[in-house]
Amino acid sequence: MAEVRTFGETGPALVFLHGAGGLFPSEPMLEALGASHRIFAPVWPGYGEDTADEQRLKDMLDFALHGWDVVDGLGLDEKPVLVGHSMGGMIAAEMAAIARHDLRSLVLIDAAGLWDDDEPIPDIFAMLPFELAEVLFADAAAGEKILTAGMDFSDDAALTTFMIQRARRLGMAGKLLFPVPSRHVERRLHRVNVPTLVVWGEQDRLIPPSYAQRWAELIAGATVETIADAGHMLPYEQPEAAAAAIGAFVSRA
Repeated sequence: MAEVRTFGETGPALVFLHGAGGLFPSEPMLEALGASHRIFAPVWPGYGEDTADEQRLKDMLDFALHGWDVVDGLGLDEKPVLVGHSMGGMIAAEMAAIARHDLRSLVLIDAAGLWDDDEPIPDIFAMLPFELAEVLFADAAAGEKILTAGMDFSDDAALTTFMIQRARRLGMAGKLLFPVPSRHVERRLHRVNVPTLVVWGEQDRLIPPSYAQRWAELIAGATVETIADAGHMLPYEQPEAAAAAIGAFVSRA
């Protein structure tokens, strides 16, 4: 069974799929949602202590089926709401297309997975760590603190641990996001038949807000909500606003 972090004890069940950066020590959006929902946040292989599945997952189908295996292992008493951020949104959309009768609704937060030649997505694998904050956050200075989690890089051991962890995570994420973050899910999105909310940071410089509209065009009945003063890392820059949008959607879906 995968490592799973939980937030909240009552309310609808939400399964949150994290992005390429993994789960952070503080997850303010999930903590806010936990006030009225049961949140289950599995850790993808390559991001936690367990190394058993790192070599087994090779492509998008492997990740999507692994995601459903994790959901099955949770033993939920209801169909879950799938919520995915960035790479996690990419996987959640695939999961919804594969098993469209097994979820209650779908929430995509600044989701990867589509490609537009007119607005290409920057290559995060070619960026140095300090460059990432500029494209991931509306407030780059605050974002850098979140990305480093207060780590002291003058400590050689801490720096070594950070770089090894980053390489391991990007190695897993690269299976889905490299060389471009698209595995042609647009061919399968017509299968998604559950209420869907697309939430986007207005200042997303990694995946522009125009992609939110494209998701809505491809998923029947999907709605879009953009949130100001937030970039790609919306759950960390505007956690209360993101939680409020998701909570309102779940209550009416």
